[in-house]
Amino acid sequence: MSPTTTGFVTAPDGVRLHYESMGDGAGLVVAPNAIYLWDELAPLARSRRVVCFDLRNRGQSDATDTGGILEDVNDTVAVISHFTDGPVDVIGHSFAGLLVALVARHHASRVRKAVMIGALGMDPNREFAPPLSNRDETFDRVMRGLGALLPRRGEYEPEAFCRAAWDVLRPLYVTDPADAHRIRWGRCELPNERSAMRYFNAVTLPSIRALTLTAGDFALVQSPMLIVHGNKDRSAPYGGGREWAMALPNARLLTVDGAGHAPWIEDRERVLPAIASFLDGTWPDGAEQVTSLVPAMDEGQ
Repeated sequence: MSPTTTGFVTAPDGVRLHYESMGDGAGLVVAPNAIYLWDELAPLARSRRVVCFDLRNRGQSDATDTGGILEDVNDTVAVISHFTDGPVDVIGHSFAGLLVALVARHHASRVRKAVMIGALGMDPNREFAPPLSNRDETFDRVMRGLGALLPRRGEYEPEAFCRAAWDVLRPLYVTDPADAHRIRWGRCELPNERSAMRYFNAVTLPSIRALTLTAGDFALVQSPMLIVHGNKDRSAPYGGGREWAMALPNARLLTVDGAGHAPWIEDRERVLPAIASFLDGTWPDGAEQVTSLVPAMDEGQ
C-alpha cells in the first residue's frame, strides 16, 4: 500500500475540501466526512485507493457561510471529479450514509457502488418502536448527561468542552460500555469540530428535513447499495436501515445483530470483509433483500 497523501480539492464556489488518500489500486473509494474512520477503512486500501475527506465546515476543510446536505452532495461530486472522470465506490456512515444515497440519486453516473453504514433514515423525525429502535437506558442517560453539560459550556475552554461532550456521547454509539473508548471521532483539536454539533443541528439536519424524502425519490437509483446496520443502533434507528433497503431498487441489508452505531466495533470480522466482498463484486453472506419493515423473526408478534 502506498504512503498516505493529503491535500485539498477546491469546490466550484472556492471552498477548499481537505482530503487524505491511501492505497494505489485501480479501484477508487470516496468516503465523505470519514477521516475519523481512517483506521477502519485502511484494509480496503490494500487493493484500491481510498479517499476520505472533510465536508465544508468540518475537520480541516474551510469554514464557510454556505452549507447543508445539498452542498455536501455537490462537494462529494467535486472530490470524485478531482480524482477521476468515471464512477467510483462511495462509503458513508451516519448522516453521510444518507448523503451517499443522495449522490447516487442526483449523480448516478458517478456512483458504481455505495455502502451505507448506520445511515440516518430518509425521515430523521420518524420514531420507530422496538425492535426497530433502541431508546434504552443508555440513550436516556446520555441525553441527561448532555442536558446537564450544555448549560455549563461557558465554564470550559472550547476544546475542553468538546472533549467533555464526547466523554458523555461515546457510550451512545456502542452496545458494550467497555468499547466506548474506541469511539475516537471528536477531533477536538480542530476548530470546525469543536462546533460540529451546533453546525449539524443548525444547518445540516434542517437541510435534510427540508427535502421531505420518500421512497419514491430513490426509485430510479440502480447502483448496487449495501446497507450495513446494527439492530441496536441508538443514533440512527435500525428501522431506517430497513427502509433504505426497501426503497433502493438494487439494495441489500446486512444486519449486524447486537451492534450499535459503529457496527464494525461489535463485529469487525464480519463487517469489514463484507464491505470488501461487496466492492469486489459479491453480495456478502447474510445480506438480504428486504420486503418488510418488520424483521422476519418478529413478524406476527
